[in-house]
Amino acid sequence: MAPLLALLPLLLLLSAPPLSAAASTPRSAPPSAPPTPLVPALFVIGDSTSDVGTNNYLGTLARADREPYGRDFDTHRPTGRFSNGRIPVDYLAEKLGLPFVPPYLEQSMRMGVGSVGLSNIGGMIQGVNYASAAAGILSSSGSELGMHVSLTQQVQQVEDTYEQLALALGEAATVDLFKRSVFFVSIGSNDFIHYYLRNVSGVQMHYLPWEFNQLLVNAVRQEIKNLYNINVRKVVLMGLPPVGCAPHFLSDYGSQNGECIDYINNVVIEFNYGLRYMSSEFLRQYPDSMISYCDTFEGSVDILENRDRYGFLTTTDACCGLGKYGGLFICVLPQMACSDASSHVWWDEFHPTDAVNRILAENVWSGEHTRMCYPVNLQEMVKLKQ
Repeated sequence: MAPLLALLPLLLLLSAPPLSAAASTPRSAPPSAPPTPLVPALFVIGDSTSDVGTNNYLGTLARADREPYGRDFDTHRPTGRFSNGRIPVDYLAEKLGLPFVPPYLEQSMRMGVGSVGLSNIGGMIQGVNYASAAAGILSSSGSELGMHVSLTQQVQQVEDTYEQLALALGEAATVDLFKRSVFFVSIGSNDFIHYYLRNVSGVQMHYLPWEFNQLLVNAVRQEIKNLYNINVRKVVLMGLPPVGCAPHFLSDYGSQNGECIDYINNVVIEFNYGLRYMSSEFLRQYPDSMISYCDTFEGSVDILENRDRYGFLTTTDACCGLGKYGGLFICVLPQMACSDASSHVWWDEFHPTDAVNRILAENVWSGEHTRMCYPVNLQEMVKLKQ
């Protein structure tokens, strides 16, 4: 993939001019949002599965601020979301009765240095999105693509947000806000895609897959504990999707008839198992918290195995890409995209379409299509009393 990345700047020059970062995120609530939010706020930590424009402000190749990204979004413009339309956190915000959550870097630029008054925190009071494309649990994962905000850095930004809100609202009000709000965490794919599977720094010589997974899970647990220390009590922890079914790896590993790459998926399954076990142990140790582990792998496989029921025509080919399965090169030009993304599971070589994101979000919310979340779904979580 490295030689292909060298061509990316040239292709970007041929594409439409990038959207201004300041206009990356719509500020109004989704049209069908209920009048009374079910929780005070939604805070999002993650990678490109949850990025709504963070990377628009960074020097990186991992950006989605150009067409055809966003062509089926509410505004029909690219926003920084790695999809043709909405991503799961958009649908979940709508379910919670909240506006789309803005990127943290956008809010920081609006506020300016030292501005912590009530008039300056309006964009943060109902949630902030810290997610950064190419970010991993490990700080070095995804570094070859340029700048990103790692998991540890994102949690530090959450801590900064807590301090800013405490200065403006008072400590007691901020504690109450964080305790009753939902924190959505979706990260980890890039630790495999851009680190372990590429054997960066000879990592496979130092860690067997199960050892690497344990390293990642322990790091996630530490950050969950750091969030707990600032009164975070409701966490949706997303497992990883079937990375070995992504068009990029079907192409890269020479899948003949669209068969998923078992080696990759087996490593991911093992990671997900560790993540679920860790979350249940955390609950036992801190019974006043609620972590709901949501199995993205399980929900995704249900879609892949029942594509007719969900109305998809293909489960292997990316809507936007080049080469076999559309997995040879990333989506950078409108001409590379199919006409109807809703018939595809995959939007580009790594990311699902809006249609898949909606199904996964509905499962996280209520298990509408298949159960993904344990011990409770998000709808059940928000009803719990602290």
